[in-house]
Amino acid sequence: MKLLSPILAISFLAWSLTGCVVNPVTGKSQISLMSPEQEIASGVQNYVPAQQSQGGQYVVDPGLTAYVQQVGKKLAAVSDRPNLPYEFVVLNNDVPNAWAMPGGKLAINRGLLVYLEDEAQLAAVMGHEIVHAAARHGAQQQTQNVLMGAGVLLAGIAIAEKKPEYGMLGMGALAVGSQAWQAKYGRDHELESDEVGMKYMAKAGYDAQAAVELQEIFVKLSEGKNAGFLEGLFASHPPSHERVSKNRQHATKYPGGVRNKEAFQRAMAQVTKDKKAYANYQKAQKLAGDKKYIDALTYVDQSIAQQPKENLFWEMKGQLLLQQDKTSEAVSALDRAVQANPKYFKPYVFRGIAYNQLGKNDMAEKDLLTSQRYLPTQLAAYYLGEVSLAKGNRSQAAQYFQQAAQGGGEIGQAANAKLGRLQ
Repeated sequence: MKLLSPILAISFLAWSLTGCVVNPVTGKSQISLMSPEQEIASGVQNYVPAQQSQGGQYVVDPGLTAYVQQVGKKLAAVSDRPNLPYEFVVLNNDVPNAWAMPGGKLAINRGLLVYLEDEAQLAAVMGHEIVHAAARHGAQQQTQNVLMGAGVLLAGIAIAEKKPEYGMLGMGALAVGSQAWQAKYGRDHELESDEVGMKYMAKAGYDAQAAVELQEIFVKLSEGKNAGFLEGLFASHPPSHERVSKNRQHATKYPGGVRNKEAFQRAMAQVTKDKKAYANYQKAQKLAGDKKYIDALTYVDQSIAQQPKENLFWEMKGQLLLQQDKTSEAVSALDRAVQANPKYFKPYVFRGIAYNQLGKNDMAEKDLLTSQRYLPTQLAAYYLGEVSLAKGNRSQAAQYFQQAAQGGGEIGQAANAKLGRLQ
């Protein structure tokens, strides 16, 4: 008798271990390597690292997050899995995107909200993402990846940023799940989420026509080769004329419903008011990428003048000042970044680097370790090695450099060089 092929053997093993499960949304049987309990645990484990690697939570106006949570909970309550531990956050990221993790952990970027016109369109985004969680699409994708030998999406070490940042070593995220938001769903999953998401919208009282409009906007933007959308939403949720057509057909089943445009505009008032500040910030990022640090600092100072509560602006100012060897001024700017959002990892990393350069190694170590608790990174591991060396602890330094070396790239090369000298 011939042996089973590796893929068939793995498939048989998976089936024998887990059997067929019923999709809570479609009622169809499917093979899954993840139990519902494992889905929830996976979401809990990966949710915070994923947020951290994508800008952290938007904190300038907590009312916006509360509003998005209200809309999300309304839709989750009428979903096919209302008892999942749903969570909804607004991420402080200019890239237009939204994502859902297994277990009901969802996020929408500030950069996508600015393209929406009313609450019904927000409900279309959130309803679509809730279906991904309710229908166990993430678990299905992981099962398919394993059976095809591609590995599990949310397992192992993910490197979130490999390219150099403002002339420094790249940040290099080492956290499990830091790229979970990049899940790419197939055509069937997208169409299913569109259709069922519109059903959830209608049950929650929203005008399902908003889902049609949303896809029309996305198709138009994709044809314009919008770089932000290509990097974010379109990478994981590709739009198509087919989706627009099918959404039109589904919308006829759900006439009426509310739009709540005024409520949406009130919730978005602060982001709308700060539009110019974020535009200047994006200009500063581009200039910094071109190593025009003085010009970049001019624009980021304008952003700060327009919205002094935004931690991203202060953080970038700190990085730019570090580039110009204005270390003490950099610390002051990074202090403001930490004060504005004390639960975001990045300013702790750069303030730790600044303290190290100033010879304040105890303070550097404290900041770098704090950053590691929020999101382990190669850069923080590397500078923890530097701090340990400065304190005369060669064995501990070697451990940190070994950790940094595992991620490869520029940081890995620098860490390996340090290890070579230590040996």
